[in-house]
Amino acid sequence: MLVPDDLRYSTDHEWARPAEGQVRVGITDYAQDALGDVVFVDLPEVGRVVAAGDTLGEVESTKSVSEIYAPVAGTVVAVNDALADAPEKLNQDPYGDGWLCEIEVAGLDALAELLDADGYRQLTEG
Repeated sequence: MLVPDDLRYSTDHEWARPAEGQVRVGITDYAQDALGDVVFVDLPEVGRVVAAGDTLGEVESTKSVSEIYAPVAGTVVAVNDALADAPEKLNQDPYGDGWLCEIEVAGLDALAELLDADGYRQLTEG
């Protein structure tokens, strides 16, 4: 299971990558593997304000439907529209082309509440 050291992780299996006042969000390799083949992704609307833990959307796979949760609070400023035509990118490249959305945050200190890579490994391997 791939767990990049430069990301932060939620206990709900989302990852967060900070970049210039924004946080890019996706689901982890662990999550995409547990879901199986992703066939549809419901993304949030740009401009939507979310609190940490709010539902951002849903991922539908051949096995189930799972909610996606916001790992940080802020405003959705971008979504990965490519997933509409190619939801399988979540399986193929969950930390790259399979990103879900970008959230503008008031401060990157919001990431302090999330797990580092070692903490996430302990969560998923324990």
